[in-house]
Amino acid sequence: MSSTDARTGAGVSPTTPFATAVTDENPEPVPAAGELAGPTAGADTSGFDPDAADTLDLRLPDELIDLIAAQGGAGGQGNGSSGHGPGTDGTSTDLTDHGLTDHDLPDDDLLDNVGAWGPVTTRSGVFQLVPVRLERDLPLISRWMNDPAVAAFWELEGPQAVTEDHLRPQLDGDGRSVPCLGVLDGTPMSYWEIYRADLDPLARHYPARPHDTGVHLLIGGVANRGRGLGTNLLRAVADLVLDHRPPCARVVAEPDLRNTPSVSAFLSAGFRFAAEVDLPEKRAALMVRDRALRALL
Repeated sequence: MSSTDARTGAGVSPTTPFATAVTDENPEPVPAAGELAGPTAGADTSGFDPDAADTLDLRLPDELIDLIAAQGGAGGQGNGSSGHGPGTDGTSTDLTDHGLTDHDLPDDDLLDNVGAWGPVTTRSGVFQLVPVRLERDLPLISRWMNDPAVAAFWELEGPQAVTEDHLRPQLDGDGRSVPCLGVLDGTPMSYWEIYRADLDPLARHYPARPHDTGVHLLIGGVANRGRGLGTNLLRAVADLVLDHRPPCARVVAEPDLRNTPSVSAFLSAGFRFAAEVDLPEKRAALMVRDRALRALL
């Protein structure tokens, strides 16, 4: 789990570079990918305001302590998925017509079973996060990664094996990063990574708090970009995180500072600009959506 840019350190394996993308609702053209940062230490955090609300909690999260204690034992649990489920409006979206089917959810999950969060009604339609299944979703995600606008940030263009190498560590890992399809009105149209930012290499670069949850996003189809979907879906997903993860007080992301449309999309979705952070491959805008400010932004 990590950040929002050309490459990200997100994911189950800290040694696997991950990427992030986001598109915006601005009238100006919006790039397909927002961005997140990579897995190296030594970041410059001079941009942080010592008087700001973000403070460093040096206590290790209980989950991290458990993971360290369990090292050398059995492998971590895979990510589960659910093809349909009840939404906050009482509706249910059946995804089987689009080849999206259920499989078992894990009994325990570092991200509180993303696949069971179900659909939610947004201004853009009924939206649902559906955890990726490699045999079903790899061709579609690989096609999106080969879009030049996406590849400029994610750097995962090439044969399907390139995308598979990005997805598999998350799918085979301990559940700290869950790759998902974003399904809008029954049609897969975006790719997401929901991850534990406090357990990710990203936490070396900002004052992480226990249960901080990060998001990565790319909008797949050109027709879906630049018309407000980025903002609408970012807000919806941040709300899903806060609704289904009570211990999580903040949703975080880190688009490249140069990606003005991406930063604008986060701001319009209720995130605040927290700081500039030097990451291994970019200078990023640390964006935070606070549970405490949820009703105000």
